[in-house]
Amino acid sequence: MFESGTPAVSADLPAPGAWEVPTQTVEIRPPQPWTALNLKELWGFRGLLAFLVWRDLRLRYTQTVLGLVWAVVKPLSVVAIFSLVFGWLVQLPSDGLPYPLFAYCALLPWQLFAHTLVGVSACLVANQNLLTKVYFPRLVLPFSALVVGWLDFLIALTVLVGMVLYYHVPLTGNLWAAPLLVLLASMTAMGVGLWLSVLNVRYRDVGHMLPFLIQGWLFATPVIYPSSLVPDSWRVVMGLNPMVSVVDGMRWAILGSASPAGSMVALSVGVAALLFLSGIYWFRRTEQTFADEV
Repeated sequence: MFESGTPAVSADLPAPGAWEVPTQTVEIRPPQPWTALNLKELWGFRGLLAFLVWRDLRLRYTQTVLGLVWAVVKPLSVVAIFSLVFGWLVQLPSDGLPYPLFAYCALLPWQLFAHTLVGVSACLVANQNLLTKVYFPRLVLPFSALVVGWLDFLIALTVLVGMVLYYHVPLTGNLWAAPLLVLLASMTAMGVGLWLSVLNVRYRDVGHMLPFLIQGWLFATPVIYPSSLVPDSWRVVMGLNPMVSVVDGMRWAILGSASPAGSMVALSVGVAALLFLSGIYWFRRTEQTFADEV
């Protein structure tokens, strides 16, 4: 029995104010002229990055007889065609090296560049269902395409090691430069790919234009021919193409060919850095509209 005038309070009821939900004030501002890149945010989504890489590899090689061996078969088949047409029929010079080895050493970084460029350019359109449903840093998508390109490159690199041993080409002391050249090729592909990925969201013409761009870029890069065939007056123009320094640098670092000019390498590094930084900035600047436009 409760005494008259005394309220019945259960001991199980929470104390006053226990059910109050804490509030957080979020200030929404219009886009600023200089959007923060906030690259550290990618580390928090490293699990999603790993999943996307695994998914792309599985989609590429699932239900295939050769599986990951295709990463070796494709460049080898291209080198075989190049060796037959340009090495045997046309008899292009190869800086005193066996033409298959000469071409394959250049084709490895070129295919890393080309595959990464294609993957990054199409990453937003290919993942449009994911873009419109959940939030995550959109930069995860192009970086996952880059990691897939690196994995294919490492697999195909084993064939180059075998070819160097087969042709008894002594290794040079410049191998330390090879990872830096791979980084230069990756920066170039990412920079151009980020620009094209944003344009591809708005204009699907990019997907139709890209094969012609890559094909023309291939012939502008000394993959099937040595740089010595290019007149000296065009060397500055060649330096605007970072892949020229990458290809010549890989042959110098691994096979001992003539080293590219320092001024041309410096120009190529500057162009690649400009493409990469401007591509990331423009990507981050426009990513707020991807879900609406894709």
